[in-house]
Amino acid sequence: QVQLVESGGGLVQAGDSLRLSCAASGRTFSRGTMGWFRQAPGKEREFVAAIRRSGGSTFYADSVKGRFTISGDNAKNAWYLQMNSLKSEDTAVYYCAAKESSLGYSSPIRYDYWGQGTKVTVSS
Repeated sequence: QVQLVESGGGLVQAGDSLRLSCAASGRTFSRGTMGWFRQAPGKEREFVAAIRRSGGSTFYADSVKGRFTISGDNAKNAWYLQMNSLKSEDTAVYYCAAKESSLGYSSPIRYDYWGQGTKVTVSS
């Protein structure tokens, strides 16, 4: 059984940084795509960032480009989201996700596995 567990969320002030982690168990993702999504209250889940396990290509939503960095550690079967210069509009529950395919990266319906989410609150 595949399980994804996020950690690293919390309450910070605008301009601060946070690093989210996602640890996968039950399956080694040697290929495919790992992503981060977020969902603010009353809004739909939206794409934040993704990384392809093979080759390491990264992709970002325009709203976080230049501030967030996604990375992966294949040996640990984990991936991370470094979030800098946080803004109040980054407040949301952040979810990590994984999928077997390397096709596409921004649509949540394409992802096979999801974590339970970690809350990030940015106060202004």
